[in-house]
Amino acid sequence: MNTERRLRTSLIPLLLVCGLLLAVVVIAATAAGAVSIPYLSTAKIILAQLPGINLSGWDAAHETIILQVRLPRVLVAALVGAALAVSGAVMQALFRNPMADPGIIGVSSGGSLGAVIAIYLGLAHLHYLLVPAAAFGGALAAAFFVYLLATGRGLTPMGTLLLAGIAVSSFLSATTSLILSFSQENVMREILFWMMGGLAARGWAHVTMIALPVLGGVAMLCCYARYLNILLLGDESAQSLGVQAQRTRTVLLAVSSLVTGAAVSVSGVIAFVGLVVPHIIRILIGPDHRLLLPVCAFGGAIFLIAADLFARMAIRPAELQVGIVTAFVGAPFFLYLLRKQKKAAHL
Repeated sequence: MNTERRLRTSLIPLLLVCGLLLAVVVIAATAAGAVSIPYLSTAKIILAQLPGINLSGWDAAHETIILQVRLPRVLVAALVGAALAVSGAVMQALFRNPMADPGIIGVSSGGSLGAVIAIYLGLAHLHYLLVPAAAFGGALAAAFFVYLLATGRGLTPMGTLLLAGIAVSSFLSATTSLILSFSQENVMREILFWMMGGLAARGWAHVTMIALPVLGGVAMLCCYARYLNILLLGDESAQSLGVQAQRTRTVLLAVSSLVTGAAVSVSGVIAFVGLVVPHIIRILIGPDHRLLLPVCAFGGAIFLIAADLFARMAIRPAELQVGIVTAFVGAPFFLYLLRKQKKAAHL
């Protein structure tokens, strides 16, 4: 009881601080752009959309820019960032590997192949949501196939799952490259642009498409945080505490794949968010997943919104793909982790 009370005492202030930081970043990112909008007006326009709040006193053109162009893009960035960060933290715990990320079991490669096939077949010109839908289907199909390959006699060894994920990812990446080699130049450009990872032209339809699987999946993963802590003690300890290790891992893998697939479907492959954010949060607040997972959700959202803001503002009037920005941040951090592991191995 005292432990639960201490947890609530720690978690509530953390979430309040994270919520405040997220609100500040959302307002800053929504206000910035080719047309600069005052922060106060931006905040009032956003708050006015909430039920029971009546505000006025802003330019109608600013309201259109915020509500139709910038706010949905920022919300997509928040959802994708939260999904990737929480899934990354879960995968690192399940595989007991600090290098693990949400795409480790082929989700990202499957999503890429689904989107590439849709673009190659011209489905993007029929409806703008067909490419995300194909990416989502490809991501889930890849994760299911990897799980099927790795499972035998009712057991799914993590080492086998990792190897199956690497093999399937390589095969799917090769298939993607094969399709690219047969694509016309304009189609190839469109495919490569999607694979870089970006959030340009994301609207309310994209928010609606991923909001339920991301928010529901992240909430479910947070509910399983205590079981994730127990799994780290080993299967025997988990069984003695009444936790069915195999079943719990299956649920966590399935939900993480769903959440990652939803994120990849609208953003393309955005690297390193699921690697960098969990490590930074773990350094700041510790390894308890009951704290780590909800804070990672906020941290991932804040990180990707900030990265997308930089991508939009760095080379105006053009903009970078946000996947390029996260790679520039994440690659040095990855090298730092490798160096840290190497030093630990020599001790």
